[in-house]
Amino acid sequence: MNNILTKSGRISVVFACVLLLVVSASAQISLRKALDFDGDNKADFSVFRESNNVWYINRSNGGFTFQQFGVSNIDYQTPGDYDGDNKGDIAVWRDTNGVWYRLNSSDNTFSAVQFGTTGDAPVARDYDGDGKTDQAVVRRSNGAMTWYVLRSTNGALQAAQFGLASDYVAPGDYDGDLKFDYAVQRVGANPSDPGVFYILQSQTNTLASIPWGLSNDLVVPGDYDGDGKTDVAVVREGATAGSAISWFIRQSTNGSLKSAVFGTTQSDLSAQNDYDGDGKTDIAVWRDNGFFYVLRSTDNGLTSVQWGAANDFPIANYDTH
Repeated sequence: MNNILTKSGRISVVFACVLLLVVSASAQISLRKALDFDGDNKADFSVFRESNNVWYINRSNGGFTFQQFGVSNIDYQTPGDYDGDNKGDIAVWRDTNGVWYRLNSSDNTFSAVQFGTTGDAPVARDYDGDGKTDQAVVRRSNGAMTWYVLRSTNGALQAAQFGLASDYVAPGDYDGDLKFDYAVQRVGANPSDPGVFYILQSQTNTLASIPWGLSNDLVVPGDYDGDGKTDVAVVREGATAGSAISWFIRQSTNGSLKSAVFGTTQSDLSAQNDYDGDGKTDIAVWRDNGFFYVLRSTDNGLTSVQWGAANDFPIANYDTH
């Protein structure tokens, strides 16, 4: 199993007081509903099993879902709400043919769309703000990164060059306009060099640059403070296999640091999402003993849920880069 700090998205085998509350809830849904398969506004614990290509989903409103879908080693997991019913759809992008395969949760129909080519990386998010996940890829060539988005509003292609080929993708709704922004994490030559986030804000089409973390850190986006904006956030491994993992979050409400020591370097994969339904992303990991561990944002308490087995892959880790 890859440890938490493998720099790859490839799977082996996401006003007024009343108006502010609405925006916050809506934005957070856009970040969590890819993993909310039952539509109760809570992310569900879910894993993918390499040995049989089955998605195992523990529904937070009760019951379980087992679905064989995708092919180990050649598919990326790309869950999202592609049909706009506020539930996560089981979906993958296949590197060998550039095809997106999904099961629509609204009517349980199968869909296959060719978009992208071998060597691309999937970055499916809601870039046009219509409440549906857009199929999207980034392509690295000639030292540059180009984003290709198939807009769900009208099926039109949107292409934009943003970032360097050596950057890591970090899409999120950083300006709170309900549209995901193109964003990257740029690292230095050495692990101890500082990292910088570059964000093209969709609301104003302006560039923001935020120094945050070190070059060996991984991006773990989420709305940790519940203000409807994605926070710049990273995780950092410890010096040894048994060392703890450190989380460093720049809260978009005021730019202040929120930090936590949570997880173990060798055995854990990041699995951040909103599991308690309070509109804030919870710090979370999945351990190779088959347990999810969640630091609840509601009360800072610990939730542990046994789900999965050794060598499974937590679906929530798709949104770590």
